[in-house]
This record gives sequence, structure tokens and C-alpha cells, in this order.
Amino acid sequence: MRIRQIALVANELEPVVETLCKVLDLEVCFRDPGIDLFGLHNALMPVGDTFLEVVSPIQEGTTAGRLLERRGGDGGYMVILQTEDLDAHRKQLAELGVRIVWEHALDDIATLHLHPKDVGGAILSLDVADPPSSWRWAGPVWEEHRRTETTCWIGGVQIQTSDPRATADHWSRIVGFPVIDGADGGYDIPLEAGCLRFVPDLDGRGDGVAAVEFIVNRVGGVIENAKQAGLEVQDDRFTICGTQIVVREA
Repeated sequence: MRIRQIALVANELEPVVETLCKVLDLEVCFRDPGIDLFGLHNALMPVGDTFLEVVSPIQEGTTAGRLLERRGGDGGYMVILQTEDLDAHRKQLAELGVRIVWEHALDDIATLHLHPKDVGGAILSLDVADPPSSWRWAGPVWEEHRRTETTCWIGGVQIQTSDPRATADHWSRIVGFPVIDGADGGYDIPLEAGCLRFVPDLDGRGDGVAAVEFIVNRVGGVIENAKQAGLEVQDDRFTICGTQIVVREA
């Protein structure tokens, strides 16, 4: 199991996408017309063979729109984990009482969206791709838009919650990987690729994706890009789309 895609939610899509591409040196690979089913439009950017997505509501009454209201503006939206056997997960989810709110299967990819109230912390999706290196959600030519000169891959996601230990334990039961003590009072679930980090709610915005960690070739270069974009930088992090962007040296 690995982190394959992280989604952010924005009131206005294009300014956020433009800033992310400029600061992290990324390129949009796909805008999925299929997500109008959820009342959204989006943009996806490959980060190595992981993906960063930004979604934005185009109609009233969407889950994304309610999240924007609940958390007081732009922020993290969804964690998408790539796994190998959805049938095994279905059995485990049933035993845990975690409901599946939406599922979809195609020839080369399948997904389970889990009920946020049954998971806690953030919206979670479990996906299988065949072959594993593929990723239909990013469109047919995503590899042509992959730029790794600056930003290499998504290395982790930080999920804030009022009870990080209990939330981490619950996610551990869902994903099947153990919890270990992390830094700054948090708890980590290291996956086969990428790490889920559970931290206290320090900004009063409630449960949600608080930060995305990117592995980069040169931290100083990304920090300089952030400063030139007019972002406030603190050590190895800055904020875009209401979400801390943390950069770590490759």
C-alpha cells in the first residue's frame, strides 16, 4: 500500500493550480470531465508517479463545498491510497463498520470511497490499478507531463484531528499497517511508500488534511520559489490552498 494521490479543495481552482505549478515546478496533466458527477472540476499534476489534485465546486450542495464551509476556506480534501486487493479491504471494512459511500470499477482501475464519519481525520479512498504503475485518474498521457527536476514525489500527508492517537489507531486497522510514535506529539503510519502522519488540531479548523510533504531535489530552490510567489515561509514550509506544503531534501 502506498500514497498515490492527495487532493486539495479550493473555492477558486485556477489561482491555486497556478501557484502550485509555479512554486513546485509542476505541470497539469489532466482535467477529469467525469468528476462533474460530484459537482466539481479539477486539475491533476504528476509528482513523480504520485499525484496532486485540486478540486473546486461548480454547483451547490457538494461534499467539497460543505468541507470548505466547515473548515472556513481552502484546505486538504482527500487521501487516495493505492492497494492490491479491494475484496480483502471490503471484508475488513465490514468488520470495522466502515461504510463505502461510492465505488467504481473499470478495466484498469477500481476505487472505494469510505464514509468520512466512519474513518475520521480526512476523506479516504482505496484504489487498485492494473498494471500498478498506471493511474487512469490522471488521464492517458500523464507521464508526458511529469517534471522531476525540482519536485520528486509526495512523501507524506499530515492529518490533523482532536485525538491523533485514536484516529491513527483506527486508520491502522483500516489500512493494515502499524502505528509508531512520530515527532511533535504525533503518530505515524509508514506505508510501503509514503507516510500517514496524525497530528493535533492546532489551528482550530477541525479534522482534515493539514499538510502535504514533498520530496524535492533542493529545498532552498523551492523555498525561493515560494518567496518569489509572495508566500510566507517558515523554515521548510509555506501555505498554499489552506494547506501547509512541507519540503524535504531527496
